Amino acid sequence: MAIKGELILIKYILKSGIRMILLILAISIAAFFLMTISPIDPLQTNVGQTALGIMSQEQIEQLQMYWGTNENVVERYLTWIKDFIFGDMGTSLLYRQPVHDVIVQRLFNSMGILLCAWLLSGIFGVILGMLAGANEGSIVDTSIKGIAILFSSTPVFWFALIVLLLFSVWLKWFPIGFSVPIGVMAENVSLLDKIHHGVLPTFVLSIAGMPNIILHTREKMSSVLKSDYILFARALGKTKKQILWQHGLRNVLLPAITLQFASISEIFSGSILAEQVFSYPGLGQIAVTAGLGGDMPLLLAVVVICACFVCGGNFLADIIYHIIDPRIQVKGKQL
Repeated sequence: MAIKGELILIKYILKSGIRMILLILAISIAAFFLMTISPIDPLQTNVGQTALGIMSQEQIEQLQMYWGTNENVVERYLTWIKDFIFGDMGTSLLYRQPVHDVIVQRLFNSMGILLCAWLLSGIFGVILGMLAGANEGSIVDTSIKGIAILFSSTPVFWFALIVLLLFSVWLKWFPIGFSVPIGVMAENVSLLDKIHHGVLPTFVLSIAGMPNIILHTREKMSSVLKSDYILFARALGKTKKQILWQHGLRNVLLPAITLQFASISEIFSGSILAEQVFSYPGLGQIAVTAGLGGDMPLLLAVVVICACFVCGGNFLADIIYHIIDPRIQVKGKQL
């Protein structure tokens, strides 16, 4: 039985992996063709309308060849995706350097705040959700649920502006923007300086990813505490703390894991707006810069990399779910 269960799990992993790859491929195709029909002309954006007006047709054709705008769309995509798979993401039209180098520089900045925000939203989301569900109908439950609903409908950029205004402009506890102090050489920037600049973006993104986890965990905890086996546990003399730890946490943890990995997409999308507000040099900021500047190679790379993180997170959630709860494997076998 154990071997069969392992085979079922391996088969599921392979199927999920293939679906994830196909989904990322579909996203890359959609992004490529949407950028192709975009009204932003990379020649006009990067060279300027005035400069194009005084260029000869031969010079314009050379620029079109350099940017690849004179090729068939399908051929351009096939060439791009083949190079991308082998690690060649092209050359950024705005930064005049390989896209790989630009992304690595910004990815390091973004991953710090994204990972911290992701962990904090999951940990505090589950804790607050359990606290609300364990005290259903009380002022604690009402307060937590109300705050979660409020932040779930609050735009990230507006909340980021309020946080920036409060903690940076009025209280002056944190810097207004950037990932390092202005005018300080890179070798003189300490880890404490980087943490100081990343606190507010991390706080905003963690709050943005928390409401769904809180509300779902609350509902799950509330239903668990009304079940028959909880009544039996109470009859055995177990305390509320023991019931929450031994029975409640176990039952809310699996859905929370799925929501936690699914929240990666919310945190990534929120980072685009938050990084703009805080002028934080991460993936979100270069995505906006590349989009406004018609830097198609850079924007495509950012989109695909973000899609890999989001799809990969959902893939890991499914695998962890199957490993933790073997009953899912049995259902999969029956299907």
